[in-house]
Amino acid sequence: MLKKLIKHLFLFITMAAFLTGCAGKADAGTAAATVAPGSASSGTVNLRVWGSEEDTELVNSIIDSFKAQYSGQATFNITYEAHSEANCKDDILGDVLNAPDVFTFADDQLMALVASGVLKEVADSSSIYARNLQASSDAASIGGKLYAYPLTADNGYFLFYNKKYISESDAETMDGLLKAAEANGKQVFMEMTSGWYMYAFFGNTDMEIGLNDDGISTFCNWNAKYTNITGVQVAEGMLNIGKNPAFSTTAPNGFTKGAADDVFVAGVSGIWDESAIKEAWGDNYAATKLPTYTVAGSQLQMSSYAGYKLVGVNSYSNNVDWAAKFADWMTNEKNQTLRFEMRGQGPSNSAASSQGAVAESKAIQALQAQAPYSSLQRVGGKYWDAASTFGNEISNGNPSNKDLQVLLNEMVKGITDEESTGDPVETEAK
Repeated sequence: MLKKLIKHLFLFITMAAFLTGCAGKADAGTAAATVAPGSASSGTVNLRVWGSEEDTELVNSIIDSFKAQYSGQATFNITYEAHSEANCKDDILGDVLNAPDVFTFADDQLMALVASGVLKEVADSSSIYARNLQASSDAASIGGKLYAYPLTADNGYFLFYNKKYISESDAETMDGLLKAAEANGKQVFMEMTSGWYMYAFFGNTDMEIGLNDDGISTFCNWNAKYTNITGVQVAEGMLNIGKNPAFSTTAPNGFTKGAADDVFVAGVSGIWDESAIKEAWGDNYAATKLPTYTVAGSQLQMSSYAGYKLVGVNSYSNNVDWAAKFADWMTNEKNQTLRFEMRGQGPSNSAASSQGAVAESKAIQALQAQAPYSSLQRVGGKYWDAASTFGNEISNGNPSNKDLQVLLNEMVKGITDEESTGDPVETEAK
């Protein structure tokens, strides 16, 4: 009898060890499952959260409210670690198993994080879609599937202008802005030398740029001769702006300092400059969508890149369900409103962005007015230097005196790593 009892006890211990091993493997393998908040277990919950250093006070406050909300359901040990959002993807993919449970990142890192298996489809995505601006949900999605929680919708650019010198009608066109600025001995600022802002001139044409299927290299036909608006026509429009004495693409002390010194009376920038511009211009501060500019004898609305901050849940987390709960809490209406109050960042949450101080922000209103003309930034690493080189040449009046088509061809080659004459692909192949 004793031998039989010992035998059964041995089998029980062996089975328990086997099941424990399986559970450990299943936990590590949650990357294969959809993240589903609501099934979180009790006990001690350890979570590590990554975000910018500037968010430390804010996120620690959110952590405290999360603990209070779920008090009694678990013992929480949640730590916030300041970490560069720009390097988030590279650092996580470099050591996935030691990566944080929850992290904030820029939307252009989404594809790599999904491809690696770090991010899996978010459960109950319909409710996340419903509570956020459509564009922010699209930025967190691939192939119609949501992989992260939208957090902010303010990383874009628009026009600031000083009503003391620039009228509302002047601000509608680049020609009007430059004419009003010149009449007052002032300048209009735009960083034409940056690929981030230079997209404004090409983005609303029928020319194209974007990532190839490999997610690394870029396709681009900004030197096209066959499109409705050609690359040369855009370059001519940019060149005319760059040559205007009332235009400046450089600001040695920054745009806001130039505005405060009464040098710049209008400029293209983002919400990060709103506080300084309000202080510089006071009641004369205004903001609106980007102007149109003259290309091929007609007015063309300037486009923009739009960026979004997202919150990701590491599918390899040992507490993936609680991590998803925290990500959901961190990005809800109340905490996005708190983020605006403490950090001045525009919410992606529809309700939060349409009421209170957020709705009164001229910068937020300008971003929303620009939204129909904005696109997600989806380019490879070689885009930036090539675009900057071209922008520098054009904004300085083409000092090399190269043919504009040649300059465009060189830029496109730098972006795509392929020779191009701007002719249709079929023609170039012959």
